[in-house]
Amino acid sequence: MAARSKDDLRSPICCILGHVDTGKTKLLDKIRQTNVQEGEAGGITQQIGATFFPLETIKQKTAVLNKDGSKEYKLPGLLVIDTPGHESFTNLRSRGSSLCNIAILVVDIMHGLEPQTLESLKLLRDKKTPFIVALNKVDRLFGWKAIPDNSFVDSLAHQSESVKREFETRKDAVITAFQENGLNATLYYDNKNMGKYVSLVPTSAHTGEGIPDMIMLLVELTQTRMSERLMYISELECTVLEVKVIEGLGTTIDVVLSNGVLREGDRIVLCGLNGSAIATNVRALLTPQPLKELRVKSAYVHHKEVKASLGVKIAAPDLEKALAGSRLMVVGPDDDEEELKDEVISDLTSLLSSINKSGHGVCVQASTLGSLEALLEFLRVSNIPVSGVNIGPVHRKDIMRASTMLEKSKELACLLCFDVKVDKDAEQMAEEMGIKVFKADIIYHLFDQFTAYHKQLTEERRKDQAPSAVFPCILKMVPGAIFNKKDPIVIGVDVVEGVMKTGTPLCVININPETKAKEIVSLGKITSMEMNHKVVDTVKKGGSGGGVAIKVECAVYENAKTFGRHFNEQSEFYSMISRESINILKESFRNDLSKEEWALVVKLKGKLDIV
Repeated sequence: MAARSKDDLRSPICCILGHVDTGKTKLLDKIRQTNVQEGEAGGITQQIGATFFPLETIKQKTAVLNKDGSKEYKLPGLLVIDTPGHESFTNLRSRGSSLCNIAILVVDIMHGLEPQTLESLKLLRDKKTPFIVALNKVDRLFGWKAIPDNSFVDSLAHQSESVKREFETRKDAVITAFQENGLNATLYYDNKNMGKYVSLVPTSAHTGEGIPDMIMLLVELTQTRMSERLMYISELECTVLEVKVIEGLGTTIDVVLSNGVLREGDRIVLCGLNGSAIATNVRALLTPQPLKELRVKSAYVHHKEVKASLGVKIAAPDLEKALAGSRLMVVGPDDDEEELKDEVISDLTSLLSSINKSGHGVCVQASTLGSLEALLEFLRVSNIPVSGVNIGPVHRKDIMRASTMLEKSKELACLLCFDVKVDKDAEQMAEEMGIKVFKADIIYHLFDQFTAYHKQLTEERRKDQAPSAVFPCILKMVPGAIFNKKDPIVIGVDVVEGVMKTGTPLCVININPETKAKEIVSLGKITSMEMNHKVVDTVKKGGSGGGVAIKVECAVYENAKTFGRHFNEQSEFYSMISRESINILKESFRNDLSKEEWALVVKLKGKLDIV
């Protein structure tokens, strides 16, 4: 490898993220097309999963901004990952650092920040990836006069006052939205401090305005602030983007090579679906034909070796079980293949370690290692336990795995599928067994569907269990407030501790004068409560004012208890909790009780000798 130097840089890798319909793909298309009218592709090479813009093309695109030729270009080109959206971004995680050197976050100037924009923002911040914001669709501003492929500053100067005013208003709204999310943003030509402020580049994918500014900014940012990261290193960094079956080649993998060199015949190691590593030899390194050579019959060009940064298709035996998002390593002459296998698998094992060992939790299915990682992290933060994971389409065996939760806890017997297809048979089987399958392309949506379902089940269970739930309370009688001595007992009480509800069974504890033994006497259930002549159903500690009149009735098969004989004015009344009622409180009403009330449950357990 050439000695590292700031003049020999590899091309930076750039991802495009943003909300649906903000114009990500359109922007890419606009950047891609050059000299089409002259009938050739202008040197842009379409690669597997990525588009490479050589230096010449970049110079052509930014010529509007470089009329005096004073700008310096050190990059050999720019590699833009084609799959717009955050899937590509989560997959492109190479060891420790994200594979993506810089990102473009596309924001629709007419709509501002939308849910997916915020999700992308979170991703960028988690990975500490530098990014710029393309404020797209400026041509939608009312009265905008388009000057195709012009620099934005120049185009804005040609607009009428009303258009300029509308632009200012919309731009300020976006800046405010960024501030609400903890980021300072400003227009790129006003940005004096790139480290503190995010640069906004107004663009139009439709007319091409502002695109020269965007490419220029990417070039300047990467070659000045990131030259350290872009110097060649001899170590190979490579990530699997997707696994595809291609006629005549069998199963192939599309990878992005972000550093180093790959050669035909190299022994490579990558992660497999069933938790084992795959070791195989590269049979062919392929990239698509440059666009101008369409007359060549074969769809791919074969290479003896490829150098970073580059998107390439690898054909090799045994790739059927390859895992998208896995790292790819080359076994060198003095490397130990087994060690490398362990290292590649460590990515998967570290993910699997976040699974609940007790087998209590939901099952998760995602399309790639990266998206699985993002989903598991999100579920961990949201306190949703996970009992099993898998990568790839959902089959019957995945439904079987989720069904083990049916006995343990029904609300967790479900499958969260992120960005994957569900097999017809599997869907049918899930329906028959009563297993919920949630599908979504955005993590948030999955989470919302699951929480709504969970909430609905919890509510139903609470309704069923409410009659058996006994809330803890200690009551004292208001002196002289005895209205009926027995059957039913009607007395006035104060709530000393806890919470008194209609339906609570009450008891008193008497000490037998002869044997000194503790006797727990059940008085019956509170059937109604009145406070200031109004019927109430819940009274908390300190909320009883001048006292609450309660009516206590005992079951038909019990002996009626009498004031003066079983209890008197000095007696303390306790809610008669049991082991079963405590379990119900823990299971369904845990958050309804305060810390003090839980402490009271413990105190009553002691008083009523509950094990």
